[in-house]
Amino acid sequence: MKNLNDLLLLGDPRLYEACDPVLRTELPMVTTWVEDLDNVMKEIREKYHFGRAIAAPQLGIMKRLIYMNIEKPVIFINPEFNFLSDEMFEVWDDCMSFPNLLVKVKRHKTATISYLDEFWQPQKLKLENDLAELLQHEYDHLNGILCTMRAIDEKSFKWRS
Repeated sequence: MKNLNDLLLLGDPRLYEACDPVLRTELPMVTTWVEDLDNVMKEIREKYHFGRAIAAPQLGIMKRLIYMNIEKPVIFINPEFNFLSDEMFEVWDDCMSFPNLLVKVKRHKTATISYLDEFWQPQKLKLENDLAELLQHEYDHLNGILCTMRAIDEKSFKWRS
């Protein structure tokens, strides 16, 4: 089982790569991948006191897979945004791949995302505010984009206090 030592950190070239779609034939592997993602997220929460979602490429799993666990686990396989609002908001974003750094970014206030669940069934979810921001952050990971690349300006960085 993967743990915190397996988490890719800022500067790892794999974090800048776009991921491949999960294939239906890989569905049995999704369970193992999600167990690893869940384990690392729990370790991040214990050590750094944050973490609501994690993208597969953060563990070197170069697949379009996001795992979110706030009130209950949600698995996003091959997610795609169907709608991103014109209305934006600013937020100090954090990332497990650089846990002590915060980056000020602009995100869409509302988003609608389509995805396949762990049973390969199509799902759709409308997200607002912090959840919309969270999924935009994780989705960016699937495309090799880090929040450092979305910083509002050169002063949009600070250490977590």
